[in-house]
Amino acid sequence: MAPDRRRRRVVITGAGCLSCLADSPAGLHAALSAGTSGLKAIELFPSEGIGCHQAGEIRPFDAQSYLPDRNLRPIDRTSRLLLVAAGQALAGSGWTAEAAAETEIGLVLGTTFCSVRTIAEFDRRNLQLGPSYASPLDFANSVINAAAGQAAIWYGLRGLNSTISAGSASGLAALGYAVDQIRGGRATTLLAGGAEELCFESFFGHYQAGRLCGSRRGEEDDGGGEFPIPFDSRRNGFALAEGAALVTLEGAEGAAGRGAPALAEVLGHGSGFDPLGTEGSAGRAVARAVRLALEDAGLAAGDVDAWSAGANGGVDGDRWEAMGVAAALGARAADLPVTAVKSMLGEALGASGGLQIVALLGTLGDGLLPGIPGLERTEDDFPFQGARPVARPVPIRRALATSLSADGHAWAIVVGAAGEGA
Repeated sequence: MAPDRRRRRVVITGAGCLSCLADSPAGLHAALSAGTSGLKAIELFPSEGIGCHQAGEIRPFDAQSYLPDRNLRPIDRTSRLLLVAAGQALAGSGWTAEAAAETEIGLVLGTTFCSVRTIAEFDRRNLQLGPSYASPLDFANSVINAAAGQAAIWYGLRGLNSTISAGSASGLAALGYAVDQIRGGRATTLLAGGAEELCFESFFGHYQAGRLCGSRRGEEDDGGGEFPIPFDSRRNGFALAEGAALVTLEGAEGAAGRGAPALAEVLGHGSGFDPLGTEGSAGRAVARAVRLALEDAGLAAGDVDAWSAGANGGVDGDRWEAMGVAAALGARAADLPVTAVKSMLGEALGASGGLQIVALLGTLGDGLLPGIPGLERTEDDFPFQGARPVARPVPIRRALATSLSADGHAWAIVVGAAGEGA
């Protein structure tokens, strides 16, 4: 089914990111292509007594060095991460403060928890010391859309401002929502992606749920090691991470009219939901998302040149995502080149989808697809033979990115080199 050519084409004109590996899109692609891991021992908070001791922590993170001459006191960690990425995305797409003031630029943010540390601290003080000791500054950041609101105030973004929470699929969901807003004429320029902070509260919660690498207590898996390696048969959970990643989305005609070159084009997106939490149900949700994304893009499975998996080292989730994508792609899955950047970045939850897309921009630019460091052996029935531990050149025009969150949200995005959707 061919896409409706009457709808607006949506291009990416800029990108920004901050991660445990790099603080720019170019730096991120270079580090991922080199196989560098950003996972390290945690210093942000104590991890004694917890079975997992590594994370994708951004350190050092001095927000003032990125955002000088402004008062950061009311801005918490999540919002600071987002502000850095938003500034890069705006600058990279050529939007000066003066030009942005004359245009209704908006923001669609994907996040799982947003400022969960601030929320927990506000509640803790209120319960332990009484309401008079709760910080008014903390209260302003205790809602899930606080970061998006702070970014809009900081950069004077007067357009659509939305926050989407869909677990680790939040970033891709935000992109899909933003694309539809531009296609439908309800917005002309939107920043879209995700942001998430690393903090004890979310870390301990995922540990208690048995999702972190080395935290599957009571199970015979690996003798206590930590193996957050996507698709590897030794995998035993993910390493939690933080970051922010945004792309600037614009209608193709509007971008061309202001002389902004397109880095890539968003060709299609689709979603699904797994209500049961089983391999069959999750696989169907992922397959649905991929099929809808391809249909939306007017493409067949054979038109996909590479796959960026949302796999993070989760024992069940990695397998379910792979089986779902394989079901949708059919024979194309056998030799499709595969990358899973969470092998080096960790699971950054709401920020992960944005980081996947920013990484794919680098691959679309130079044809180098990052590998999956540490990958030694997959399960015997793993359907993708194109997964490699090291980066490799690939002939690429169109790429698929997917994510399956622990709460059942599945999302797929197809991006192509500039002009692919013309």
